[in-house]
Amino acid sequence: MSAAEPSDGQPPPPGADELGRAVEQVLLGGARTWTRRDIAERSGVGPERTVQIWRALGFPAVGDDVRAFTDADVDALRVGERLIEAGLITEEGEIMMARALGHHLSRLAEWQAHTLWAWMNHESRIPSEEGEPAGHAAALLPELELLQRHVWRRHLAACTARVLAEAEEDAPAEPRQEPGGAETEPGGVAEGGPGPSGAGADVRDRAVGFTDMVGYTRMTRGLDSTELVRVLDRFERLTGDVVAEGRGRVVKTIGDEVLFVCEAASSAADIALELTARAEADQELPQLRTGLAHGAVLSRFGDVYGAAVNIAARLTAVARPDTVLVDTAFAGELEGMAAYELRVLRPVSVRGYSRLRPVLLRVRPVRRPRGGRRAG
Repeated sequence: MSAAEPSDGQPPPPGADELGRAVEQVLLGGARTWTRRDIAERSGVGPERTVQIWRALGFPAVGDDVRAFTDADVDALRVGERLIEAGLITEEGEIMMARALGHHLSRLAEWQAHTLWAWMNHESRIPSEEGEPAGHAAALLPELELLQRHVWRRHLAACTARVLAEAEEDAPAEPRQEPGGAETEPGGVAEGGPGPSGAGADVRDRAVGFTDMVGYTRMTRGLDSTELVRVLDRFERLTGDVVAEGRGRVVKTIGDEVLFVCEAASSAADIALELTARAEADQELPQLRTGLAHGAVLSRFGDVYGAAVNIAARLTAVARPDTVLVDTAFAGELEGMAAYELRVLRPVSVRGYSRLRPVLLRVRPVRRPRGGRRAG
């Protein structure tokens, strides 16, 4: 299972530029020496299974006789076999892990490749020698790997602490029933659960939020690529900062919207209201709208599924600019909290829910006492 492959996983065409080959060798840690049959024989993994793992990583099929693989691919397959033999994962779990790694790391790799190319082509860094790009890649790769490992370990430590705290909190509780359903939302949001959770999954009551930019489609027609990147970067920075400050977690950004989760409904409410307020004060951002829901949420390989996820998405779609809509379950979690004002609205009909009842969430105004004499 090697995630360090080019975007299509195919060997370079016969007329490929030699410089590209040199850069690729640096990134892959060696030349493409082995065929599919070779790596199956050397790793001890069956040929059919190597195809399954390769596809799970997100790469297209490679002919059995094509020399497309490196020593690093063989080593990665052996790692997977050792984990299976040790009983740490199953064959099914290995495929799920490969799919998760391929999905998340491909996005990171795409960003890094474009960043590296832009850096090498900057006017102040135009290569003066043919081999310079490969040299830059060789110099930068260890540094990028060091940074990635550090950030990964920090996130792993934070997530492990959260998982252990949740396990301790839930120890006496009865097992939870996973959310059910059938339909899948774009971007990996399922209309219910995907079946048995398997490895890397848990079900808990959580607050879920969707925030999107109003009029995004119309806005993109009037912006060039540089301006669009600036708006998207500003939106991602705002949502990332506010969600982190509110002790939530950004699950993913899907085009013009962000999906986040919180353990407490009050935290999600504060995040949504703060996002609205900051966007209103930012002249370079369009208006935002947010939908919030509360309920059983299946977390699996970094993504979230369940009815609460879908309800939050539906509420976002019907919310007006600069407003926050929540479902009745979420509103119930805020009952008795003086910081919030809730107003039940008319039921709406949306896909999957014929009578979804939104509740408008606002900050409760601070009432100052009238009249009275000043002290002193």
